[in-house]
Amino acid sequence: MKIAVLLSGGVDSSVALSLLKEEGHDLTAFYLKVWLEDELAYLGECPWEEDLELARAVCDRFDVALQVRSLQKEYWDRVVQYTIDELRAGRTPSPDIFCNQRIKFGAFYDEIDTSFERVATGHYARLEPVNGLVLLKKGVDQVKDQTYFLSHMYQEQLQRASFPIGALQKSEVRQRAAALDLPNQARKDSQGICFLGKIKYSAFVRHHLGEREGDVVELGTGKVLGAHRGYWFHTIGQRQGLGLSHGPWFVQNKDLARNIVYVTHADRLEQSAKDRYCVEKLHWIVGPPSARELQVRIRHGRALFDADVELTDDGARVHLDRGETGIAPGQFTVFYDGDVCLGGARIVG
Repeated sequence: MKIAVLLSGGVDSSVALSLLKEEGHDLTAFYLKVWLEDELAYLGECPWEEDLELARAVCDRFDVALQVRSLQKEYWDRVVQYTIDELRAGRTPSPDIFCNQRIKFGAFYDEIDTSFERVATGHYARLEPVNGLVLLKKGVDQVKDQTYFLSHMYQEQLQRASFPIGALQKSEVRQRAAALDLPNQARKDSQGICFLGKIKYSAFVRHHLGEREGDVVELGTGKVLGAHRGYWFHTIGQRQGLGLSHGPWFVQNKDLARNIVYVTHADRLEQSAKDRYCVEKLHWIVGPPSARELQVRIRHGRALFDADVELTDDGARVHLDRGETGIAPGQFTVFYDGDVCLGGARIVG
């Protein structure tokens, strides 16, 4: 089978390539170069040169051709502009969801020719064909599972996708990289937003939205605790970067018109927990579920909630089995039925 492998320079995509090579597939590796790495290189150490060097070394090891494709304009138009717009509107963006849907399995599909039967990545997720459709299932490693970020993929995208390491634990991937003596075997996992690399998130936000000082106010008492540099630097549930003493403090609300960020102390955080919220712009991978009793994630990670999901004309009402803090407008809820990722929707409040 002729397969395009998206290679980042990291361990996961490199091990994915090695598995496909062992299976005897006809492989071509692709490194995607994004706009931000050139545009804002002055903000921090540019990572793509090291990434590309490691990707080339891995390809040399397995005798696989490597092509570099620039999707900088597509990133700006389809992911970065969305992120800036959401921050300006006071919402919490989820750029990695659209990085997958719109770029890796969107613009890249348009970039390559149809002779490539599959596009493979190093995501921790599994695919299961059923009656002509493809189900998206959680990766075996429940901690590393990345279906949250894949939840907005379309059925036709999943039909052409491949996730070779989805059935492995992260420890197994590391062991395999060591056994193959891969040049990136000890490289740490990327933790940042897909298009930022080593550029600091605050520097990216400042570059596009600037700074405007405002008050940090304690919710409930109205006491001014400090100052911030613009509400767009802060998202609901955030703890880091507030610069307040006697904490920890958590962002709970924002007044955009007055540029005020409201916070709550950790001692009183549970009082703000919510177990109900509404979502819009529902996206189903296969189709709407027949049952209302589902599981949901409200952010990437291990925490799952049992939930009653009531579909409405313009979205859905979600009732969690327990309260949760940090539920933010703009954030995405992802729906599950056991191991199957059903799709997702944007939280409106």
